[in-house]
Amino acid sequence: MILLMAAAFLAGWVDAVVGGGGLIQLPALLVGLPQATPVATVAGTNKISSVAGTLTASATYLRTVRVHWPSAATIMAGACLGSSAGARLVQFLPKRWFTPIVLVVIIGVGIYTWRRPTMGLVNRIRHHGAARYLRLAGIGALIGVYDGAIGPGTGTFFVICLVAVIGYGFLEASALAKLANLATNAGAIAVFWAHGVIWWRVGLVMALANLAGGWIGARTAVRHGSAFVRKVFLVTVIGLGVKLAHDTVVQFI
Repeated sequence: MILLMAAAFLAGWVDAVVGGGGLIQLPALLVGLPQATPVATVAGTNKISSVAGTLTASATYLRTVRVHWPSAATIMAGACLGSSAGARLVQFLPKRWFTPIVLVVIIGVGIYTWRRPTMGLVNRIRHHGAARYLRLAGIGALIGVYDGAIGPGTGTFFVICLVAVIGYGFLEASALAKLANLATNAGAIAVFWAHGVIWWRVGLVMALANLAGGWIGARTAVRHGSAFVRKVFLVTVIGLGVKLAHDTVVQFI
């Protein structure tokens, strides 16, 4: 539990700054929980911990970053619906598929960001009106399905899509991503709770550590701005990519 709490704290910090904390926390649960633990139980317990840090980070961002609420409501609605569907699909997902799927996506995201050094440093909204809301709903639903079914990297994927597709700066995208992530967590938790697969004691203890990490991480991001968030994003992606590549190779040997 001490190691799981340490992983949850670090995950909360990383998730608040740039997203992707689940790529630290979920592997920790896969190692720390009994090997025969069902995928749905691992995912559901992970959600209980994650939502605490996400809630704290959201509150911190909302005090300092201006949010366009119609946009936030649109992406949150799509995210909640998508996550609910993904949480139902996870029961049919083989456990050994987790790591390879996440590895492919995280490598693509890292390369995309690295090749665009000025992307996300300033707010340059490219879509307005119905065009923006349609894209936001699509981003929310698509990533929501992924979050409900698998989870790790959801915040990172929200950030990169909001920056690359809509044109937000990294700081503004991180604030909006936190709200969307709250919606995905709520949708998934409702489904997992209904099926009785969550280990509440483990999840709630980790939630306290994740909450502390999220509070500190959000304040760090707000203080240092988009350039700092971009650097943390790239470092996180590289580290997680190496870890996931190693896990994938070991898994199939």
